[in-house]
Amino acid sequence: MRIDIITALPEIVRGPLQQSIISRAVAGGLVEIHVHDLRDYATGKHRQIDDYPYGGGAGMVLKPEPLFACLRAVEVGARATEAQKGEPEPDVDGQQSGDSGTEEVIFLSPDGEKLTQSLANTLSLADRLILIAGHYKGIDQRVRDRFVTREVSIGDYVLSGGELPALVLADAVIRLVPGVLGDASSALTDSFQDGLLDAPVYTRPAVFEGMAVPEVLLSGNHEEIESWRDKQRIEKTKKRRPDLYDAAK
Repeated sequence: MRIDIITALPEIVRGPLQQSIISRAVAGGLVEIHVHDLRDYATGKHRQIDDYPYGGGAGMVLKPEPLFACLRAVEVGARATEAQKGEPEPDVDGQQSGDSGTEEVIFLSPDGEKLTQSLANTLSLADRLILIAGHYKGIDQRVRDRFVTREVSIGDYVLSGGELPALVLADAVIRLVPGVLGDASSALTDSFQDGLLDAPVYTRPAVFEGMAVPEVLLSGNHEEIESWRDKQRIEKTKKRRPDLYDAAK
């Protein structure tokens, strides 16, 4: 998988991408990540990337010119890399000839579809994700109309920019890429994979400050353990997320 992140504040995203699971995925050749500074594609003496909104109102809007230039350069660069690897050339709509892989251009926006585990699963099957981190009051609508294939929100709240949402989406997707996690079954048992929250987990010691691990987990009886975990997951979901519980029923 290749992930491109377009941002006006590249330093916000570069640090986290060099840590933990994401860093190991890149080092292992399982994922390519490219961060693009939007100001590199701006023109003029001041390399301006934002301007006042037409019609008035508070805030600034990211201009279309640098975003158009950056997106076109990113797509050309990615295709050149694929050609060097001998991979099929993508068609105009992002579908690769002779391949089932796809390209998604995603704008991180409060008014996008909510990021869920199901959506992360879907996006993990793509060959390439291009993530646009908005800023200020957003991006010129013409960018959304011309390039964007999905708009994604990480929750019903507003942040200062799309950099943190881009990192959240990238992390949620990368950990699902085959080979990234040491234990492939770990991702399959995460919360939300089947609509329920996860069961409580314990590790050594068996007793700590008078609090003991449930006996069933020490029994070695895998059938009973799985039954206990299922019950715990159902009860936790019913209590904490009745919306998920009703949907799962």
